[in-house]
Amino acid sequence: MVNVASIFSTLGNPNSLIPLAIKDTASTTGMTIGSYITGKEEGHDRFIDEVGTEAIWLGGIPFYKWLFDSTVFRAVGLDSKFDARNLKDKALLEKIKEYAPTDEIKNSIEKAINNKNKFKHTATAKFIVSTALTVASYIGLTKIKQKYTEKKIRANLIAEYKAEQEKKKQEKNNIDNKNSSQKIAFKGLGKEIQELAFSPVKNMWILDGCITAERLKDSRTEQEFIGYAIKEASILTFLYYADNKIRKIMENRANKKFDKSIGLDARVLEDGFLKKAFEDGTIKKSLEEFKSISNNDINIYEFLHKNPDNLVVKAAKMSDIIENYKEPQGIFKKAKDSGKIDTRKYIDLNEIKDVNTKIEKLYFQFEKALAKGETSEEFFRGVKKLKRNSIVTSIGSCMFALGILTPAIMLIRRFSSKDNTEFETKKQIREQLIKEGVIA
Repeated sequence: MVNVASIFSTLGNPNSLIPLAIKDTASTTGMTIGSYITGKEEGHDRFIDEVGTEAIWLGGIPFYKWLFDSTVFRAVGLDSKFDARNLKDKALLEKIKEYAPTDEIKNSIEKAINNKNKFKHTATAKFIVSTALTVASYIGLTKIKQKYTEKKIRANLIAEYKAEQEKKKQEKNNIDNKNSSQKIAFKGLGKEIQELAFSPVKNMWILDGCITAERLKDSRTEQEFIGYAIKEASILTFLYYADNKIRKIMENRANKKFDKSIGLDARVLEDGFLKKAFEDGTIKKSLEEFKSISNNDINIYEFLHKNPDNLVVKAAKMSDIIENYKEPQGIFKKAKDSGKIDTRKYIDLNEIKDVNTKIEKLYFQFEKALAKGETSEEFFRGVKKLKRNSIVTSIGSCMFALGILTPAIMLIRRFSSKDNTEFETKKQIREQLIKEGVIA
C-alpha cells in the first residue's frame, strides 16, 4: 500500500536528492524527445548526453567522496564523518567531545581537534577532489559521446551516399533514352532534423555550475552552444532557485489567506506527533523548556543532549538538523539507532531556534482556530493539505518548465529558421566528407 505521508515527506525534504532527480528526469525526457523531433542522430546524441550526465550528476560526488574517505582520510588516520564546521566554534568543541556517543568517537573527535589544520585541509581537499573528478568524468563522457556521434554520422552519410548512387544507377538503366536527361529530385538527409561543500543539494548546485561551464566551452557548434545556454539557464533556475521561491510564496499565502503556517519540514507535519501534543497541551512544556535556554548556544547544545523527549528536539531530529548515532550491526544488518546524538555531525543552532519559532507560530494559530470553532482534525488536515499543495506546485511547476517549456522554446527557435533545422554537427561532417571527396 502506498504511504502518501511518506511520499510527501521525501518530496518535501530540502536535503534529499530525490526531488532533484525527479525534476532532472523530467528535463532529460523532454530534452531527449525534443532532440529526436529534430533528427535521429541528434536524438541519439542528446540521449547519451542526458542519461549519462544524470548518472554522473547523481552518483559522481557521493562515489568520489566515499573513495576519498576510504583512502586519504584512512591514510591520515582521521575520521571522515567528523564535520569540519564543528571546528569553527571553540566554545562548543569541548561539549562536542564531551557528549560523543562512544569512547571511540570521542577519541576521533579529540584527534581532529588536535590536528585542526590537517583536518580542515583534508576536508577541503575532499570537496575539491570529489567535485573535480566528477566534472572530469562528465568531460570524459562528453568526449566519448561526441566521437561516437561523429563516427556514426560519418558512417551513415557514407552509407546513404552509396545507396543513393546505387539507386541513381539502377534508375538510369531502367528509363528510356528520351527521358534520360531528366533530373531526379532528392531532398537529401540535410533536412532530417535532428542538466556546498557539505549539503548534498549545494554540492549538486556547484557541480551543475561546472557542468554548465564545460558544456558551453566544449560546444561543437554555435547551434549547440545556444541550445546548451538555454537549457542550462533553465536547469540552474528551475532545479534550485525557483523551487524554493515557489514554496516561499505558497507558505506566505498559507499564512495570510488561511492563517496556517506550513514552514516546518514536511516530515514533521506528516508525522502527527505535533497534533497530539497540541491537543493535550504538552507542547507548552517543550516550548517553555526551550525558551528558558534559547539565548545561550552552549546551553542549547547541552539541552539537545539532555532532553531527547523535548518536542522541539524531536522536530529538529526529524528535519535532519540533528542526527543520531547509528550503531553498526554488521555488514548485512541495518545500523541501530543509539538514541544518542552523533556529535561528529554539524548542528546549526540557528536552525534549531527556527524550528522552535515555527512550532510556536503554528501553536498560536492552532489556538486561534479552536477559538473560532475549527476542530483540531480540521486544522491539521488543512495544514497538511497546504503543505502538500506547496510541494506539488513547486515540483510540478519546475518539471513543466524543465520537461516541456524549455524543450519547446529550443524547438521553436530551431524551426523558426530554415538554415537552423538540421543538426549542425551532421552538416559539418557532410561538408568535410565532400571536401575529402568521399561523397559528392
